[in-house]
Amino acid sequence: MLFILAWRNLWRNRSRTLITMASVWCAVVLAAFSMSLQQGAFNNLIANVVSFYSGYLQVQHVAYWEEQTLENSFEGEGSLQDSLQRLPGISAVAPRIQAFALASAGEKTKGCLVAGIDPQAEDSVTQLRRKLSAGQYLRDGDEAVLVAEGLARRLKIGLHDTLVLLGQGYYGSMAAGKFPVSGIVGFGSPELNDRAVFMPVAAARRWLDADGMATALVLLPELPEQTDQLAAELRLSLPPELRAITWKEMMPDIIEHIETDTASSRIMLGVLYLLITFGIFSTLLMMMAERRREFGMLIALGMKKWQLGAVVLCESVLITVTGCLVGILAGIPVIWWFSIHPIRLKGESAAAFSRFGFEPVIPASTDFWILAEQAVIVLLIGLLLSLYPLYKVIRMDPVAAMRS
Repeated sequence: MLFILAWRNLWRNRSRTLITMASVWCAVVLAAFSMSLQQGAFNNLIANVVSFYSGYLQVQHVAYWEEQTLENSFEGEGSLQDSLQRLPGISAVAPRIQAFALASAGEKTKGCLVAGIDPQAEDSVTQLRRKLSAGQYLRDGDEAVLVAEGLARRLKIGLHDTLVLLGQGYYGSMAAGKFPVSGIVGFGSPELNDRAVFMPVAAARRWLDADGMATALVLLPELPEQTDQLAAELRLSLPPELRAITWKEMMPDIIEHIETDTASSRIMLGVLYLLITFGIFSTLLMMMAERRREFGMLIALGMKKWQLGAVVLCESVLITVTGCLVGILAGIPVIWWFSIHPIRLKGESAAAFSRFGFEPVIPASTDFWILAEQAVIVLLIGLLLSLYPLYKVIRMDPVAAMRS
């Protein structure tokens, strides 16, 4: 009976009820939208960073990350690569053999990182083809190389010039070779842009006398958010001399940046919640001021204060819950729109993003749990504030209320 009375009371003054509901659902949409943009920016940052070179997940020799030499390579062809490719949740596997060498062209020399790659698999994992700024992409049977822009400028070489590479082979012998430059690639990472050289994995193995060997197998998860879970499963199934290492372990500075940014954003979110609290509270104050005489008359006519308090509490709960549900429904198309049409930065901000190889956009994350979490937080704020009308009704003097 009290619930039915509360529901009817809501629609006796539709304007007041709709204003209160609007304050709740606008709060849900605003909080969810801001969090979706932040999470979308983080996801975009991670996708850009791991696409530079590392990938989301790698299989390496247990000692390789601490000492990156060919002595810590492993058999990278055959059953291991095939078994990883068949694992559920793995979209692509890209073998690599990596070595440090001295790059020379004419009288110019510079140390470089040489990566032997499977051209098609590497493009699936790190989208290397998109980074091509001039020339042609590698093919499996090529004896050519791709050179990073910074290294090409340092050595003053261009397309079809010859690059001489001197390094140490797998058995400790001298690895020397001449390779034509088939393309120039540009990276947002200055470190990688100044020293990277790519060649087909077969040519790299011949150059290093390391037939069938690999220093890493780079794995592309079907769902990037399952990277940690896949790594945990691989650690249980890989041979003891191999290990699975995630991008978080390879680039802890990115995690630190995200944690720092998250901490600062929590302060801003706290200010936003404070504004939401005052917005909802002001509508409740308006409701109490408009209905003070009504409440005093009901108590004077014999209605118990606890009954009136229960009705008012039901009204506040109904408004808050309905506002949160409407906020979820209204937030879905807003977030979806900004995920497809992200906010595009302009001016100096866009130039700064572009210099580091990032697309100057801030997309919204479509993770539904962000929207649900913000709706629950606003719901809790609304429910807590609904105790104020209950308190005012319990403490109300009906005579003074009727005179107001």
